[in-house]
Amino acid sequence: MNEFLHTADQWLHYPLFQIGKGEVTLFGIAGTILLLMFVVLGERIFRRTIVKRMLARSQLDEALRYGIERILGYLFLVLGFYIALQTVGLDLSSLAVLAGAIGVGLGFGLQNIFSNFMSGIIILAERPIAIGDRVEVGGIAGQVSKISLRSTTVVTNDNISIIVPNSQFISETVINWSHGDPKVQFRLPIGVAYGSDTAKVKEVLLAVAANNSMVLPDPPPSVYFESFGDSSLNFELGVWTRDMVRSPRRFRSELNFAIDHGLAAAGIVIPFPQRDLHVKSGSLVMAPANAPPPTT
Repeated sequence: MNEFLHTADQWLHYPLFQIGKGEVTLFGIAGTILLLMFVVLGERIFRRTIVKRMLARSQLDEALRYGIERILGYLFLVLGFYIALQTVGLDLSSLAVLAGAIGVGLGFGLQNIFSNFMSGIIILAERPIAIGDRVEVGGIAGQVSKISLRSTTVVTNDNISIIVPNSQFISETVINWSHGDPKVQFRLPIGVAYGSDTAKVKEVLLAVAANNSMVLPDPPPSVYFESFGDSSLNFELGVWTRDMVRSPRRFRSELNFAIDHGLAAAGIVIPFPQRDLHVKSGSLVMAPANAPPPTT
């Protein structure tokens, strides 16, 4: 038994290769893996039980607490990995040149990943978007459910989760319906026939807005006479809401149904484009289909 243990000890401490001034052995590799596993486990405990509980007692909003929690977790991992490698005696200084060469290669090959990573840090630090915000970016509209360093998860009104690279939120124009003040204004264009009573049109539109419980009374709804169109008098109804920001399509639809019903009940016609043809002079002769073309 002693001979077996001695042989095993020799195998575990047998130098496989050398990095700088340190020798790499099976025992060192196993110790490194074990320490790294403890670092990952320690990061989860540190982030979920210590940082999360401390931030929960603060007055910070949920999105900011989440960003601080993630950043502290990544810092814990970096510091923990460095200490673990130093503990097992790995000479990191000898890997500086190799790491630099690998970094250059990865920089060219993984530009998008690094771009998304840095964009994630900017998002967590500056918070142009936060969890729970309704955003529109790159033709995608929905509610932000998760923000990580590489991507952001947006859930649409159809309950479809879309993974959006963080670089899109930094390089493209983003519409954030929830940023700052949560209430927003919706503008609905309406066209009525020429000859309609414009005062009655305004009265109907304001009544529709007042009867919708999701429309805020302050700021009050407003009606604008926009222009004289080709086939209609063009109005615009402006209403403010807070609760229907997450379902703008349904909100517009409810108002449009109510506007159509209100105008019809008031005898106001919503026209469609039409053209009048006036023949000033001459006559129109209908020739048979098989008739020869006229000669000049």
